Amino acid sequence: MATFGTLSDRLADTFRNLRTKGKLSAADVDGTVREIRRALLEADVSLDVVKAFTAKVRDRALGNEVSKALNPAQQVVQIVNEELVGILGGQQRRLQFAKKPPTVIMLAGLQGAGKTTLAGKLAKWLVKDGHTPMLVAADLQRPNAVNQLQVVGSQAGVHVFAPEPGNGVGDPVRVAKDAVKYAERQQYDTVIVDTAGRLGVDAELMKQAANIRKAVDPDEVLFVIDAMIGQDAVATAKAFQDGVDFTGVVLSKLDGDARGGAALSVASVTGRPIIFASTGESLDDFEPFHPDRMASRILDLGDMLTLIEQAQEAFDEDEARKVAEKIASDQFTLDDFLGQMQQLRGAGSLKKMIGMLPGAGQMKQQLDQFDEKEIVRTEAIIQSMTPAERKNHKLLNGSRRLRIARGSGMTVTDVNQLIARFEQAAKMMRTVARGGVPQIPGMGPIPGAGFGGGRGKQQPKKKGSRSGNPAKRAAENAAIASGTKPAANAGGSGFGLGGDAAPTGPSEDELASLQKFLGR
Repeated sequence: MATFGTLSDRLADTFRNLRTKGKLSAADVDGTVREIRRALLEADVSLDVVKAFTAKVRDRALGNEVSKALNPAQQVVQIVNEELVGILGGQQRRLQFAKKPPTVIMLAGLQGAGKTTLAGKLAKWLVKDGHTPMLVAADLQRPNAVNQLQVVGSQAGVHVFAPEPGNGVGDPVRVAKDAVKYAERQQYDTVIVDTAGRLGVDAELMKQAANIRKAVDPDEVLFVIDAMIGQDAVATAKAFQDGVDFTGVVLSKLDGDARGGAALSVASVTGRPIIFASTGESLDDFEPFHPDRMASRILDLGDMLTLIEQAQEAFDEDEARKVAEKIASDQFTLDDFLGQMQQLRGAGSLKKMIGMLPGAGQMKQQLDQFDEKEIVRTEAIIQSMTPAERKNHKLLNGSRRLRIARGSGMTVTDVNQLIARFEQAAKMMRTVARGGVPQIPGMGPIPGAGFGGGRGKQQPKKKGSRSGNPAKRAAENAAIASGTKPAANAGGSGFGLGGDAAPTGPSEDELASLQKFLGR
């Protein structure tokens, strides 16, 4: 994640230096803890949290679990990971739903924290989870806040309860109370109340939020906090906890470039769990917060579970099975290739998905240069082909490729490169589908790889001469064909000299000289 990028880099450098040591002394541990403290403070993590965190890491790193470990450096990384999970809240906390619907969720926070957009994201996430949410426009102070929520609601595909025009008109407490009654009548099982924010913490903001809470008695009060506001995050969280109180925290704008370490402090300082994280501008850039997964991402250990979950949501199993059968029977077409790419794009940002892989921090430069629009260009090229051309790419001669290039706004070179990539991908997938080992261009077969439940069948060795000399190869092949044993040095030597001479080995003097030269 971009917000924790600098922190991740600093911690990765610290652990890289640690891995060169076979045994850790007290000085090594103190040096590592010092670097971790600097990295956390530079990332705007609260001083009290940093002190408590580094003290625990140091005590454990100097204990028996590290001194007796086979790999002390790895053990220290594990300790840091576990303590980081601790300050992020420990266990994941899910939303608490009311036993009798509707469940009322109230959003609170400063203006600009992203409450309105987050209301739409939460509603869309609830729809995917089988719920029927309704948004409530109770922010009647900020100009056009009601209109913004209506737009976000239409994008999320959910109903917006907005009886008042806003812009300073209307009573937000009455709107919230009426919304709950309306939801009961219309059988909405979740009510999300978007409340007003201010540019700073003030008494009027707290009083209004407290009145709304008292009026609707929400099951969850989610405090939305901008991950980029620095040390003010802790002060703001404490003020809201004292004035309104909240049951959980939502981190917004985790895709920003600012130092977001203060967000790490909120759960530890307030004692309230982080429930959700907003990771981008799209309504789909929203996910439940898992402390252990976030800690792994910060330490560049990857987040494979989230990656798998996103892939499972995006890919259709039945469709994948059909494609696999086509690949195995050599019937994979450009139409299938296009469908697979569109499913991949539906899984979310490729850059973010690659960033969840372990060690992705070491590919930071390549990820920054990665152009996600490449898939759009590929789609344009394939969609510029006729159905017959997509079904059989062998039809693509020069004139057809020129037509496709013009139709897609690309060049003939781009079309040629796409066809080459498609053929390469189809060949690799066919090899895997048949239980073989794929050969990556420029790398050869993947060593030790096994696919399809077992090793691929070894191809029988072709009988015949393997000589690099054409004359010798022809003579040996002729001898094999006739059933006789090929003559030694048949057809000449590798340099075409001494073809008929009997092979002679090195003399004893030559062997002695060679051994002396090799120092034996």
